[in-house]
Amino acid sequence: MRNTKVMSLLWAPLLLALALGLVAMSGPADNDSKVPGLAALGPPPIPADNLQTPEKVELGKLLFFDARLGGDVSISCGDCHSPTIGWQDGADICRGYPGTSHWRNCQTIINSAYLDKLFWAGSSRSLEGQARSAAKGGVAGNGEDDLMEERLRQIPEYIKRFKDVFGTERPEMFDAWRAIAAFERTLVQRDTPFDNYMNGDKSALSEDAAKGMEIFKGKGNCIQCHNGPLLTDQKYYNVGVPENEVFAEDALKQITFRYEQYAKGVSEEIYRKTKTDLGLYYRSKRVEDMGKFRTPTLRYLEYTPPYMHNGAMWSLDEVVDFYNDGGGEDKIEQGFGHTTKTDLLKPLGLTDEEKEQLVAFLQSLSGEEIIMDIPALPRYGVDRGDGLKVEDSQ
Repeated sequence: MRNTKVMSLLWAPLLLALALGLVAMSGPADNDSKVPGLAALGPPPIPADNLQTPEKVELGKLLFFDARLGGDVSISCGDCHSPTIGWQDGADICRGYPGTSHWRNCQTIINSAYLDKLFWAGSSRSLEGQARSAAKGGVAGNGEDDLMEERLRQIPEYIKRFKDVFGTERPEMFDAWRAIAAFERTLVQRDTPFDNYMNGDKSALSEDAAKGMEIFKGKGNCIQCHNGPLLTDQKYYNVGVPENEVFAEDALKQITFRYEQYAKGVSEEIYRKTKTDLGLYYRSKRVEDMGKFRTPTLRYLEYTPPYMHNGAMWSLDEVVDFYNDGGGEDKIEQGFGHTTKTDLLKPLGLTDEEKEQLVAFLQSLSGEEIIMDIPALPRYGVDRGDGLKVEDSQ
């Protein structure tokens, strides 16, 4: 009896730790664990510290399209994420701040409300952080907090709106990012043929799309990485995406690439040696992360070509062919003598008909295009001694 009590006392702390999630039991590796199934998309998560209100969303919409949240007032969030081009910019490499170029493909912000890792290497963990990073990034908005904030404080309508929404006497940049994020969380597409099918309408998918879904889950094994309601595991992989030749041909892109190497703190050897985007490595500084990028969602694909982190592929047919071949050659191995390409990719042996069916399924993940008119922006004011008055010019 005494031994039983002693053993109970010894086990009690471990059991409590397990219940609280403080001790991890051994189990299968990530790639061997059960893959989440496909599912319809539910409502987007809303953070408790930035709840949605119609007034906040409307303010965020204005700020999203306002180029005064940037360096030289020439580029807004809506220029790189245009509602007329799939809420991205339609180029292989995203446009950059004047006098620079960006270095990666611009992703759509449709359904970004569901992501907890934003940008291709997951450098932001919230839409609030993403908005700030984009507006201030050296090859993106290139804005300075003090200057952007002062611009907002010279606009009578913004003064009123910020006070109504956030209770502040003057606009503050922290709240500007919160408003933009609130607006972006309304850019959700859940009414797709795929979602309707998963919600019980078995006529929502064409025969080809339904067969394509079975290929997606089976022979194609796409579900290994593109799973769950968002069709992404939000993990990082090197799949051997071919280089975009534009980097070798465009001087500004070469300058941007070298700038990013330096700014992200790589060694001199890597700065001088590498000619490929090292992806997650810039954040982790682990050689095993070289060339890895976050799995993108497959939703809204119909409106968002080109594809891949460097915009190297312009059609879904090209993407399917790429994976049917088992991915591409690993540029990391060619430059550094080791490979980081995932071993999940194998030649699939899909027939032409199966490839067409898989593309039909991918197309079912897009519903009606989300179009929005750009709002008229509020004007600057001038203080003549009796408070700010609206001026005629921006």
